[in-house]
Formats: sequence, C-alpha cells, structure tokens
Amino acid sequence: MAAAASSQQPHANLALQHAADPKATNKTTATLKFPSGEELVGVPIIVKFLTRLGAQDGSNLYGPTPLAACQVDQWIETSSQLVSGQQFEALCGRLSDYLSLRSFFVGYGVTAADMAIWGQLQACPLWKKVRQSSSAAHLVRWFDHISSLPACAAAVEDLCPSKKREAAAAADTAAGKGGGDVGSFDVGLPNAQMGKVVTRFPPEPSGYLHIGHAKAALLNQHFANIYKGKLLEKDEYVENIIKDMQTLGLQYKTITYTSDYFPQMLDLGERLIRAGVLYADDTPVDQMREERMHGIESKRRNRSAEETLGMFKEMQAGSEEGLKNCLRFKLDMQAGNKALRDPVAFRCNLQHHWRTAHTYKVYPTYDFACPFVDAIEGVTHALRTSEYKDREAQYYWILEQQQKVWPGLPNVHIWDYSRLNFVYTVLSKRKLTWFVQTERVAGWDDPRMPTVQGIFRRGLQVEALREFILSQGASKNVTYQEWDKIWTINKKLIDPVCPRHTAVAGAGKVLLTLEGAPSSPESSSIAKHKKNADAGSKTLLKLDRVWLDQADGQEVKEGEEVTLMDWGNAIIKSVSKAPDGQVTGLSGQLHLAGDFKKTRLKLTWLADVPELVPLTLTDFDYLIMKKKVEEDDDFEQLVSPDTKLETAAVGDVNMASLKKGDILQLERKGYFICDVPYGGSADKPAVLLSIPDGRTK
Repeated sequence: MAAAASSQQPHANLALQHAADPKATNKTTATLKFPSGEELVGVPIIVKFLTRLGAQDGSNLYGPTPLAACQVDQWIETSSQLVSGQQFEALCGRLSDYLSLRSFFVGYGVTAADMAIWGQLQACPLWKKVRQSSSAAHLVRWFDHISSLPACAAAVEDLCPSKKREAAAAADTAAGKGGGDVGSFDVGLPNAQMGKVVTRFPPEPSGYLHIGHAKAALLNQHFANIYKGKLLEKDEYVENIIKDMQTLGLQYKTITYTSDYFPQMLDLGERLIRAGVLYADDTPVDQMREERMHGIESKRRNRSAEETLGMFKEMQAGSEEGLKNCLRFKLDMQAGNKALRDPVAFRCNLQHHWRTAHTYKVYPTYDFACPFVDAIEGVTHALRTSEYKDREAQYYWILEQQQKVWPGLPNVHIWDYSRLNFVYTVLSKRKLTWFVQTERVAGWDDPRMPTVQGIFRRGLQVEALREFILSQGASKNVTYQEWDKIWTINKKLIDPVCPRHTAVAGAGKVLLTLEGAPSSPESSSIAKHKKNADAGSKTLLKLDRVWLDQADGQEVKEGEEVTLMDWGNAIIKSVSKAPDGQVTGLSGQLHLAGDFKKTRLKLTWLADVPELVPLTLTDFDYLIMKKKVEEDDDFEQLVSPDTKLETAAVGDVNMASLKKGDILQLERKGYFICDVPYGGSADKPAVLLSIPDGRTK
C-alpha cells in the first residue's frame, strides 16, 4: 500500500500518512482511516481506493482501458490470497507461469495489480524461501524489477529497513547486473544499459504497416520499455504510419527523417572518397550485377580520389556524365558473402522528393544511410529480421569506415529476430500493392489485408497481437504461423466483455406463431452479457409471432419441445413446408414450465416488430489459396476467386445504437465488429464483419 500511495500524485483533499505499527502482527487487518471517522478495511479495497484517488490527478495505475481496469481489480483480489500457508508456493507457481511471456500483470506498464501483488510478497515470510527455489523464476524476475522502482524501494526503506539490502540486490538484478535467461524476449540486448537504450522503427515505403512490421514495431517498443529507454520513429510517410503506430499503442519519443541528414551524408561521402573507401563507377547496371555475381572487379575500381571527387560533383549537379555514375564502396569483390561485394553508396535520381523537392540529384542508398543515421541519432540497438543476417557484416563494416572519418560516431548493436510469416498470406509490398491496384480488395485497410489497419478493422485487439508476438519468443527460426493462433488469443480477450445480441438471416426466415404469448410486444430488460454486468442491459421484446433462421426451422419436428433462448420452452405443433423443402411457417404453444435442460434445440429468435435492424453480415476467406507461397510461384495464379460473402439479416432493436468499432457476439453465429452503423432505413443496414474465433472452418 505504501508503494501504491507513493506512486500517486498528491491529492488536494487528502493527506496520506503511512507507517509501520509496532504493535501490528501478521494477523492485523490493514485499515485506512479518514478525518470524517469513516474507514476502509482490508488491503484490496484500500489499494483500489488509492488507485482511483491517483487517477483523479493524472496518475493512472488502472491501465488504459476498462478491460484493463477490470483485470487490475481481479489481480488485486488475487493478491489477498498470497499469505503463508500450504497453497502459497503453488499460487506463486501459477503467477510465475502467467508471467512467462509478460513483463507486468496487466498490459505493458506498471499497474496497481503489480503493486498489490508485490506488496503481499514483501510481507509474506514464505516468499524468501520460494524465491530461492527454481519453481517461480518468472515471478522472481518480475519481483526484482518492481523492487527496483523508486516508489517500491522507498516503501521498503521506510517501512522495512531490514529489507533495504534485499531490495538493492533486486534492483541490481533487474538492471542486468545479475540473473540469467528466463526465456521469451527477456534474453537481454548486447551492451544494453538501463535508461540508455534507444531503438528505432523504420517505415514501410507504401505508408501502410503489415503484421510483420507490427512485430518489428512492438519489439522495438518492448525493449525500449524493458530498459527504460526510448523509441525513435523514422518516417517518410507520416500520416498512415502515425495512425498505425497509435493503433498499436506505441509511444515514440520523436519522429526523424533520413532526408534531414542529406547534407551531412554528402559531406561524409566526400570524406570517404578522400579516404579511398568510395569510387565512382559508370558500369551499366546489368553488367555490374553480373560482375558482382561472379566476383569480377569493376574497371573503375582503382579510380583516383581526385577523379571520383570530380565525378561526385557531376552526380550532384545531375549532369549527363554524372547521371551515368554511382558511388560504390571498395570492400571485397571476392567475399563469399555477396553483400560485401562493393555495394552501392550513392545513386542519382532526378525524381521529385516529397520533402526536399528537387534540391538533390544524388541520394545515399539504404546501406550507406542506415548505419550513419542510426549512429548520429544515438540509436543503441537496431533490430532486424534474421533474413538480413548476411547484411550484418556489411552494416558493421560501413559504420566502421564512417567512424574513421567522422569522429565521435558511436557504435550501434544489431539484434536479429525471426520474420513473422502467416499461412495463406503474402506480405511483400509488391504483392500487396497488386491486390490494391487490381481492386481485388477495397484498399490497404480492407479486412482481408494483413495490414495493421486491415486486421484491426477485422476486429483484432492490439493486446492479442502483443501477446501473440511475445509468445513467439526469441527464436530466430523462420516459420509460418497459423492465423488460428492469434484469433484464439483474440477470442479470449473479447468473449468475457463483449455484449450479446441476436440476429436472424433474412433469406428464408421462418415465422413461428405462438399460442400463449403476448399479442402485442412485451418489453423487459436483460443483461447484455450474463457474466459481465459492466456490459449493461438490453431490451428484450416478446410477441406471439417470432422469426427463426431457416436452418433452425429445418431442424425442429412436430411435437418437439424446444427452448427459445432468454424466454423459455415452446412445443412445436405444426411445420409447414414448400414443395422444394423450405420451411414456410411454424406454429407452437408456449410452455414456460418446461425444463430447458431436457430440450435438444436452443433457438435464437426475434419478435416480429418493425423496429428490427437490417444487417449485412460479412465473412471473408483468405486472399491466397496456397498455404505457403514459394519464391518461384506465380502468386497471381494462387489468388482466391471469391473471398467475400455477404448475408442479409435482421438484428434485435438494440443494435440500432451500435457504433463503428463496437465488438459483439451474435448468439449462435459468432463474433462481429461493427464496420458501418445502422443508417436508419432498410437501404442503410448496419454492416458487421465476422471476427474469426480460432476454429478452423
């Protein structure tokens, strides 16, 4: 509690004083007394109060969302079970398992859940024994990190002076001065110093991030957070990149532009020419490619520095002769690693640049610019996918040459991780652009696209994406992931909180006439989610005429007792069918005394009222028919012909108030996200997009 109180902002109407009671025992109940004489009794309720108190002054230990706040409350209640007894070690083991892929109990920062559990462990005598065993390695790692926080360290020093040295040791471990590898991504970056790590996230040239880029962005943010450092956003396509970054919940320190460093890089180029590292080459592109393939040195490789400097001036002027040339590194044309065979450093380009217009006629290549800009901006760790492992030696060599002529340029460490691939999916810019340009999809944010905007429009929660990515661990093996995995995680997040609604497919819907039911609409209020009161309530209309799905009409039999969900049982008296077998009508008798446990069919239904909301239910298939697309495949021949299925339906009256982005479950139909709200008329239906639940169809 002391740590929670210390971490909050001062509140104008309450002065908190906390001190250890010398008469207190381990059975003493914590009590918070107010000047008015009122009291709060028990650690959980006091921690919740302190957290709410701090939220009024801008310190939010409840997390960023209502879901996070509920999860925090649950963990605060769980913390009260961390007392000495036979179950203590087993509970610590479960908490440790939960933390195996997490840095905090809720979300990606410290919350009151961490404070409550940390405080209970500090106070429990058995914790010292458990932390010395190997049964709770992840919990120990988390505990050491929380102990290193100023608020927690101050609380220990204030209330438990005897534990001050233990807290200091824990802080050392959390800062990387001890401890070992505990799996997931907690493997440690090379030469990382707490508070000094700077990562960066380079943009996607299309201006839209896909799920592979999301992994890169989240990992860069993850390591920046772990080491209390910062993330730089290196951007050339501002608007959509920022939108995607915000969607991912990423907090970058600043946006930087490679083009801001063009003058320095031109200067750097001249310095490297004088140092004999760069030479001007007018070898035709196809010939240069062939020579690099076979390790043949260019006839221009031994050009003098003076001649190359002159040609560099021509390149900058965009002259006819200059345009024929590029600058290449004089590296090693016989290297087995072809990335080291004299890569290009500068090229001419007369096209308009979106920031500098036509100021420059020559531009640095990515290979030249990346090490320099990383270093000059103070990036300490550059994260790259393992497919670029062969280019790592080139990066370090180029940076070393730049450091020789540009004093003070710091080192940058590369850390590689596995590229994220999915089955039935292509992620290359060229192929995704083809889908957009050929109008196979409606745009980069189409729900079928593996872009950040596409998958979140489909209903994926950012928490699910984070959990999935961190669950991949630090493996550098390139694998193809099943989409089912990520959607299963997503379902676990949305199912406990999303409201339930009812819809009936429009095509062939069947009218059931019920004896014993009200002849005019009878309204009642029921919970939108039977296990989550926070979801609110909804209106249920009962009537003697109700609509059923055609599929349900086909299932019922004359004389059978069925359950109408949220109402009660009914006995089917007659089933009318057309010559083609379609059910055209049903009649029945309401039987509310019936036992729903004994019925075979539990049916969703809607009262036949004019207020029913017209819906368009949209489902999607993969854009690609082949599970794994190979390099030599003609992917255009693998494109699925039909990937979008729309079904007209009607929904309960409550769905008229759905807003864009609302997530719901249509009972017995699945999870959906509202893409277009109801427009108030039959020709403006609410458009709902199906959210996969992880079950393979």
